[in-house]
Amino acid sequence: MKAGTLSLLLLFAFGVNAQNVVGKWKTIDDETGKPKSIVEIYKKGNVYHGKILKLFRGPNENQDPICDKCEDDDPRYNKRIVGMDIIQAMEWDADDKVLDDGEILDPKNGEVYDAKIWVGDDGNLSVRGYIMFLYRTQTWLPVE
Repeated sequence: MKAGTLSLLLLFAFGVNAQNVVGKWKTIDDETGKPKSIVEIYKKGNVYHGKILKLFRGPNENQDPICDKCEDDDPRYNKRIVGMDIIQAMEWDADDKVLDDGEILDPKNGEVYDAKIWVGDDGNLSVRGYIMFLYRTQTWLPVE
C-alpha cells in the first residue's frame, strides 16, 4: 500500500514540475540584461510550445517586426513576431525534469536551435539553445 501511495506522489510531483513550465515568462537579453519579450509556454497534446505575446521595444525600433531573418522555407518567414511560436515540439523528460527534444527560434537572427528548458530552484526558467556541444542559456522570469 505504501509503495502505491509513493508511486502516486512521485507521478504527481513530475506532473507538477512539467506544469510549472507552463505559463507566461519575461525573456531577458543575456547580453544587455534588459527585458526582451513575454513568451507564453503552453501544452498542446503531449508537446509544449511557446509563443511571443509581447515585445519590449525602444521608441526608435519597429514596434511590430516580422521575422525577415528566418529561412525562406520556414513557415514563420516574413510573419509577425508577436504571436509567433518560437518554441516548438518540446517533450517532458520526467527523469531529468526538463523539456527537450524540441527547438527554439531566435527571431533576431532567424536561427533555429535544439533546446532544453527547465525550472530552477529559484522559480526562474532556464532556456538553453544549442548546436552540438555549443550552447547559450538564458534566464526567463515568471510573469505575475
